[in-house]
Amino acid sequence: MTGTLGAIGAGLAVIGAGIGIGMVGAKAVEAIARQPEASGDIRSSMILMAAFVEGAALIAILLSIFF
Repeated sequence: MTGTLGAIGAGLAVIGAGIGIGMVGAKAVEAIARQPEASGDIRSSMILMAAFVEGAALIAILLSIFF
């Protein structure tokens, strides 16, 4: 039973990360469309936030599987 719950938790973490990274990317593209001259700053912030979301998802997956 705990293996099933761990798999459900890992799946929810992956779904949440996918939604989060998608929202970050969509908002970054929207911001670049509004201010093309700030595209470098926006792009670097987007990559940093995507890395944070992915790191949090990785921690959530590991915690759901091992605990």
